[in-house]
Amino acid sequence: MDGKNLQLIGHLEELRNRIILTLLSFIGFVVIGFIFVKPIYSWLIKDLNTKLAVLGPSEILWVYLMIAAVIAMALTIPVAAFQVWRFVSPALSRRERQITLRFIPPLFFLFLAGIAFGYLLLFPIVLGFLLSLSEGQFEMMFTADKYFRFMLSLTVPFGLLFEMPLVVLFLTRLGILNPIRLKKARKVSYFILIVVSVLITPPDFLSDVLVIVPLLLLYEISITLSSVVYKKQLKLSAEHSAA
Repeated sequence: MDGKNLQLIGHLEELRNRIILTLLSFIGFVVIGFIFVKPIYSWLIKDLNTKLAVLGPSEILWVYLMIAAVIAMALTIPVAAFQVWRFVSPALSRRERQITLRFIPPLFFLFLAGIAFGYLLLFPIVLGFLLSLSEGQFEMMFTADKYFRFMLSLTVPFGLLFEMPLVVLFLTRLGILNPIRLKKARKVSYFILIVVSVLITPPDFLSDVLVIVPLLLLYEISITLSSVVYKKQLKLSAEHSAA
């Protein structure tokens, strides 16, 4: 077996180990989240005028696991980002390693910001709109499973999608993306984002609009950030060439 194959096997083994470490971290955070799930559950339903119904004992466990999994996802993001950084850092210069390491904390806070946006702004608007449609027509009863599935479908995707500007900024730093490519792909990207928003939201027009508009704004913010970084890179490259 030649040196290239040995090197490839070494990289694959390292990647496997880092994936395993990330998964173990996620499982550990699920356990931690499950320990604190009851007060979090009580806080999430504090604005409801009625208790949520369950259709069986297993549904209680399933709801608690959903909440714990979201907590674990948020806590695992810095761990996963650090493992990715460790994996690619040998190919980066010292300055690039320092710069890219700074991206890890914002990933966590942007995820929380996306969750907060979905829960505090989008979820009440959509829920209120749907409840207004049933007013005087139906007797409404919430089950815990349906309620939290609906809530998480409007919050968790935003936690992930709020990472878009930072990911674009990171890839621009590495030279993989630039604003020229992003602008050329604008129409295709808009189409993909619209499809994603329709898939992750309940089947009503208001939900789609409330999700599509922020996604398109996030894409434009990503282009702007990429332009700033790209211009700085061009300026530094010109200065090095002149020197």
